[in-house]
Amino acid sequence: MTTLEDAEMNTFGPELPAMFDGMKLAAVATVLYIIVRCLNLKSTASPPEVVYQETPLSRYLFKTCPMLTKEYIPPLLWGKSGHLQTALYGKMGRINTPKPCGVRKFLPMQDGATASFDLFEARADHSTGDDITMVICPGIGNHSEKNYIRTFVDYSQRQGYRCAVLNHLGALPDMELTSPRMFTYGCTWEYAAMVGYIKRAFPETLLVVVGFSLGGNIVCKFLGENRFNQDRVACCVTVCQGYSALRRLYNFVLADNMKKLILNHRSSLLGLNSSNIGDADLGRLYAATSLMQIDESIMRKFHGYSSLKEYYEKESCVHHLHKVTVPLLLVNSSDDPLIHQSLLDIPRTLAEKMPNVIFALTQHGGHLGFFEGAVLFPQPLTWMDKVIVEYTNAICHWEKNLPACQRSSNRDSNACLQSTGETFSG
Repeated sequence: MTTLEDAEMNTFGPELPAMFDGMKLAAVATVLYIIVRCLNLKSTASPPEVVYQETPLSRYLFKTCPMLTKEYIPPLLWGKSGHLQTALYGKMGRINTPKPCGVRKFLPMQDGATASFDLFEARADHSTGDDITMVICPGIGNHSEKNYIRTFVDYSQRQGYRCAVLNHLGALPDMELTSPRMFTYGCTWEYAAMVGYIKRAFPETLLVVVGFSLGGNIVCKFLGENRFNQDRVACCVTVCQGYSALRRLYNFVLADNMKKLILNHRSSLLGLNSSNIGDADLGRLYAATSLMQIDESIMRKFHGYSSLKEYYEKESCVHHLHKVTVPLLLVNSSDDPLIHQSLLDIPRTLAEKMPNVIFALTQHGGHLGFFEGAVLFPQPLTWMDKVIVEYTNAICHWEKNLPACQRSSNRDSNACLQSTGETFSG
């Protein structure tokens, strides 16, 4: 005799396995949907969006720089996620990183600080036959020993470029501060000292200005601050800069790294007589969870700014960009999680108004990622490395063929662009 419970089990028994199978399929489908959305797998590779004015130089560049018009293809499984590209750059920097050999130079500053940079000689002749030096400003808290800088320097050396890489003040782990300040978002003093040294040491060299992230803000501000700063500069390239600190996105990891840098130098920042950093400021630093809080408690005080707003306004390159007249390539990625989309209106508008500016916006790449690769494993060189050198090579050939009166040492960019023809060989 069967019980009521047995009858109910017999009644629902056949349906239960099917119901569980359905739930499993739904769970798998949900996970796959989340993966597809998070990894942006449905997105297709595309060429960069390029904003520019029609000039002889821009027409020449699009003939000689195919990377500006070809698809940028990131690794299939993870490369279409800006977060993963950024995380991989932040964790690993690059793959199979070379270790170029250079010489470290030290430059005393007027306020007692000691700037430093690393100098790497070219390992081949440049295709123009000229002496050309890349003067490179890394990202926030970075220096010449970072993997992405090493990779770029090694590639540039092999293409015939001497490279000078600024080590941000306070960034090197084994170099003590000699004055009570560190690098800031837009202080150009150390970069200017490095450029001045290169001009004196190599009087015949042509300069290529390169800035990554925060370094892009510094180099553009440097060029626009004083017309003399653009002498002997062939061009400028920046990658993943934010243009204005007033609208930055703030990231906990960046804030944590910045906090560690400052605390590593707390004895110098507190102990030197001219310091305006006190114990209370360091107390607020310990509690900070964003770059804005760190900038408010510490960074703005290095140069005596009365408020965070004043610090951001005075340190941002946005007020100087329109005074840069040398060829200028500004590169950003749409999926950069550290740069707010509204900030990209600044380079877009600039490129629409100024004939020397090209703005290239990739769909993928994250923040200083731009990895390339077939499916899973990225290549050692990134799209970023290659496009900078390709653009720079083209500009150097253009410069080589300009009439002597129009070269970098005595350049009016607008006049040059309008008066030259397209008979240049790349």
